[in-house]
Amino acid sequence: MRFAGPPSRMRIAAALVLSACVTGCATYRAKPLPEQASSAASLSQLQGYDPAALSLDLAAIERLVLLNNPDLKTQHARHQAAQAQRRQDGVLPNPSMGGSVGYLISGPGDATAWTASISQDIASLITLRPRREAAKANADGLDASLLWEQWQTLGKARLLVIDLVEGERQIALQRQAMEAQARRESHIVNAVQAGNMERVAVASDLAAAADARAALNDLQRRQLDQRQQLNALLGLKPDVAVPLASSLPAADLDAAAIRAQFDSVSRRRPDLVALQLGYRAQEAQLRAAVLAQFPPLALGYDASQDNSRVRNGGPAVNFTLPIFDHNQHNVVIARATREQLHQEYTVRLATAQDEVDALLAQYAQLDAQRQALAAATDDAVRAASQADQAARAGLIDLRNATDLRVAAINRQLAALVVEQGMLEQQAALELLVGRGMPTSLEQDVMAP
Repeated sequence: MRFAGPPSRMRIAAALVLSACVTGCATYRAKPLPEQASSAASLSQLQGYDPAALSLDLAAIERLVLLNNPDLKTQHARHQAAQAQRRQDGVLPNPSMGGSVGYLISGPGDATAWTASISQDIASLITLRPRREAAKANADGLDASLLWEQWQTLGKARLLVIDLVEGERQIALQRQAMEAQARRESHIVNAVQAGNMERVAVASDLAAAADARAALNDLQRRQLDQRQQLNALLGLKPDVAVPLASSLPAADLDAAAIRAQFDSVSRRRPDLVALQLGYRAQEAQLRAAVLAQFPPLALGYDASQDNSRVRNGGPAVNFTLPIFDHNQHNVVIARATREQLHQEYTVRLATAQDEVDALLAQYAQLDAQRQALAAATDDAVRAASQADQAARAGLIDLRNATDLRVAAINRQLAALVVEQGMLEQQAALELLVGRGMPTSLEQDVMAP
């Protein structure tokens, strides 16, 4: 490097350096927040909606949730921010330049004195590779966390669809029970008013009719709340009607297949992958902290001219003596953080295994209950049908026929509750092992 040129050359060099610094600089443009925002007012406003579909099955709902869920829409911006941070953390450190001018004020000199220097931080170059590795792992870990959010959102949508479809069937049965008891209630009230019955003798029947209405109201309130939750997942206004399929495939879970899939869950489940990538990033940060124990070192070149035109130039070294601070505290912090992440991953993996075992046990219990209820439900339905025929023939009174009819409906409701529970357990297990879930991560990210 030569600094002996005339002042005009120095000005040209300075202008070139300034131009290089300015080139590529970002510009600012204001982006004000919207004053108003609203959810979609109809299904036709949803991305990916098929107007020809008369009803939406579980797969259609999942597709619409992925495309339109308000929370998932922000994931692209979070991904972009993580990638920008990754690029920033991997940028080479800029060299440092300095200079000064000493104008001649008095004395025997006959020229303007000046100094110029350029240097590069070597310590930051030493830690550059582990810092880049940490930045990449952090960015990939965020992508895995975003994918886990997608899975959880889809899992919630699955459960809502199951509850809504099964809830409609329960409401239909509960309405039948209420109507049967309402007919008996009307008959009883007429008989009491005519003096043919004592109200005290039929108080339990009247209470049963009231309980049936209350149970129907509870089911309808829960159904409305779940519909509004599903609309929120889809980005719809609460009052938009979403036509769902009238039935779902029966629960059909292969416990052996679930256990086999769990063996590789650490390479496929995004939350576990995110923890692995976080641990990988911390490993890199620990290596960077260990390398940063060496004294901060800067190498460069200095040149100068005094007022008598005597010029000097040569290499320059600048470093800090590691007497009090040799980055020992940052190394300890990095090691403690690595141990924390190690324990967190171990606990999460063990918890995932326990959750799968617990849900499989619950599913097996529900399956046993379903089989036990099947025969009793069929028997109750047959008895209710025979009682209806006998009541129409005048062989038994309306009160007893209604009791048998309601008993059959209650058995059917119990069977539906068990069926719903099995579908919910199956959905939860599929979420835990990643069965049937989408993936948008690169293979080397999902299987580190």
